[in-house]
Amino acid sequence: MIQAKKLYFSYTGSPPYVLNGIDLEIHAGEYVSVVGENGCGKSTLMRLILRFLKPTSGEIATRAKRIGYVPQKSDFSNSGFPITVYEMLNSYRRLLKLKDKGIPRKSLERVGMSAFSDSLMGNLSGGQTQKILVARALIGNPDLLILDEPSTGVDVGSQKEIYGFLKEINRKGRITIVSVEHNLEAAVANSTLIYHLVDGKGHTCSPRQYADEYLRENRIGG
Repeated sequence: MIQAKKLYFSYTGSPPYVLNGIDLEIHAGEYVSVVGENGCGKSTLMRLILRFLKPTSGEIATRAKRIGYVPQKSDFSNSGFPITVYEMLNSYRRLLKLKDKGIPRKSLERVGMSAFSDSLMGNLSGGQTQKILVARALIGNPDLLILDEPSTGVDVGSQKEIYGFLKEINRKGRITIVSVEHNLEAAVANSTLIYHLVDGKGHTCSPRQYADEYLRENRIGG
């Protein structure tokens, strides 16, 4: 699904590199959490996968038919722009040129947010907004879903619901998930693989290996 070979990236085009010789392979159906300290290159890697950025050198290929993306912050957060949940989702449906006008409501049903169809985006809580953004990303039935810190600004109850849903669509819906994570407990509990970035270099390990080798050493989680 995703393959990077000797991937280097610098915002200036020259050293020092944000990503320094990355080799990464993610297969279809996996749930990969990308973890690491602030500034290690997690979000940069996501932007390269999404083709928002081009590598300084090396290669990165994404073989998904359609990608869904859930950004870290909503364009509608703290905004008084008068657009309803349904209007926002329907605009995205039209952008994708999908003919089925029932898609927005079906997408809301998938994330348990049907009751908020007529609510203004700017009036939603952090957890509600994140669920709506997941619903938007699922319009068009992507085979790859990319999320940037999905639990940021979300209450604990909504976090459990969001991660439970993500795990379900990964396992049952066979949607490949790549999520930048600062929520290390959620990363260990939900992922099939962890990709740990340190100073622009990364390695892949199992959630249990990550918990044993890193979390316990740093007394984070269990």
